[in-house]
Amino acid sequence: MNLSIQSSRLLIRDFSKNDWEDLHRLYMMPETVKYNPSGYPENESVTEKLVGEWSEQQAAAHREEYTMAVMDKAEGGFVGVISLDLGDAKYRKAEIWYKLLPEYWGRGYATEAVSSMLAFGFGALKLHRIECGCSIHNTGSYRVMEKVGMTREGVKRKVLPLEDGWHDAYIYGILASEFARTGGSPGLEG
Repeated sequence: MNLSIQSSRLLIRDFSKNDWEDLHRLYMMPETVKYNPSGYPENESVTEKLVGEWSEQQAAAHREEYTMAVMDKAEGGFVGVISLDLGDAKYRKAEIWYKLLPEYWGRGYATEAVSSMLAFGFGALKLHRIECGCSIHNTGSYRVMEKVGMTREGVKRKVLPLEDGWHDAYIYGILASEFARTGGSPGLEG
């Protein structure tokens, strides 16, 4: 079953095996790798294999992750990647992460994508909690978390191994009850 989620400007859909080139382009950009502990993929075949693994996970009877392509509805082009990684089912929680092409930064696309995935997680998946983390220097990312209603819960010290050394990370979280109070669309008003 192919899953898709729509917002006003975005189509968030399961990856197809043909998406690996767009993902590789995203993962090879210095500005998108700067705060990514995984760094650059070794080569194109590594990215192609990764998309293949995500495609296989999509076909599983019980999904443990929802790693999806973010597409521009108007243009049909690739915007980035977003994922909900589920934890132990009894805790009903997930971690969300995202990465967008730089030409979509500062225009509300990340906020729209994250808000849509939160709605999916709390609605369709009946999650209790969704959390996210980022380098304390990744201002754009933590501002997205704040815009969607997440609360900064703390700092993990020297937890991210980035190219220029170990970084502290802000940890954010939001509960289903908090998301419900926003009407399910924090950061999208006005």
